Amino acid sequence: MLEKNDKVLFDLIQKEAHRQDTEIELIASENYTSKDVMEAAGSILTNKYSEWYPWKRYYAWQEYIDQIENLAIDRCKELFWAEYVNVQPLSWSPANLAVYLAALKPGDKVLGLSLDQWWHLSHGHPLNFSWLLYEIIPYTIDKETWLIDMDEVERLAIENKPNMIIAWFSAYPRNLDWKRFREIADKVGAVLMADIAHIAWLVAGKVLENPVPYCDIVTSTTHKTLRWPRWAIIMSKEKFWPAIARAVFPWVQWWPHEHLIAAKAVAFAEALKPEFSEYAKQVVKNAKVLASELMNNWFKIVSNGTDNHLILIDVFWSYWVTWKEAEKALELVWLSTNKNMIPYDTRKALDPSGIRIWTPAATTRWMMESEMKIIAHIFTEAIKNKDDENILKQLKKEVLELCNKFPIYKN
Repeated sequence: MLEKNDKVLFDLIQKEAHRQDTEIELIASENYTSKDVMEAAGSILTNKYSEWYPWKRYYAWQEYIDQIENLAIDRCKELFWAEYVNVQPLSWSPANLAVYLAALKPGDKVLGLSLDQWWHLSHGHPLNFSWLLYEIIPYTIDKETWLIDMDEVERLAIENKPNMIIAWFSAYPRNLDWKRFREIADKVGAVLMADIAHIAWLVAGKVLENPVPYCDIVTSTTHKTLRWPRWAIIMSKEKFWPAIARAVFPWVQWWPHEHLIAAKAVAFAEALKPEFSEYAKQVVKNAKVLASELMNNWFKIVSNGTDNHLILIDVFWSYWVTWKEAEKALELVWLSTNKNMIPYDTRKALDPSGIRIWTPAATTRWMMESEMKIIAHIFTEAIKNKDDENILKQLKKEVLELCNKFPIYKN
């Protein structure tokens, strides 16, 4: 028993558990897995090596491991209507690297959203492999509408003839026009890739349109919104599977972690249930209410609202506080948030103008629209009174009351 054999580590885990229980999680990457997912992730499967793919392993005694991995694949195919699924990528960036290696040659052109406008490091940052190996061409957000300028995407595609077009955004609060992306890719003969790490659960919950039928290749994390283990998946058209399989193993990684693949199989099954769709719908309802309430409190919300689960707030414009000041005040009342640049931000990346929040974790605790109004009030008052210890202490009590009323795990 861990408490007896390693008391120091046990106590640290308990402290983290207490922190999660008593704070409202608004960081736009964090959610809570089910106990069943955690049980599978911590199972005896962690003992087993299983190099390569089902029915083609190098190690012996793979019968049950192969069945588990195929179960995860079949459930994922059903969930996203995918032709091919690889459940072995160890995390998001290796999954994206595998796709690049499978679909591109060094020096090929990649058209994707500008780095300062909600793109990810693995899609063209100068410190990342993607910048080193490929020619990155950025498209942008329209300054007036705060939406992706699809006419610009088409113009740049025609002018540059990219080998791949990427549709992916870490803080874009609006729906995407997958059909238009497909038409543009077809017009120039480009591979169309979508990275849906931040909206995969809304797709699984049938709240947002599924990009898998439109795209050649789709990657996603399996935590964040999906409430699954920390892992990644690659989905693609059938014709891409040999190259992707080879890129994942042996080019990018070696041993798959079968205990986490089992946890993914559990999570895929959970997402196939009708109640997951209800959860996804409620997340969007909550996000719309939270965004509306914050706008009523004079916060500038990028694009004036949200179609999904994400809300990007320009706190510097709204109350002339820096992100660091805002985060500190919010931490003191136990609201967890994360900094984020806004399009055309005049401040630096490590101290930007924006805060990115979302509603999936709070909704996992079954907080509803009425609780979103309370959270908006606490959020506003914390920033307005960032230097008043008495008010911040009172706001922290209000957060604790909400957390006690809506525990993460009900026994």
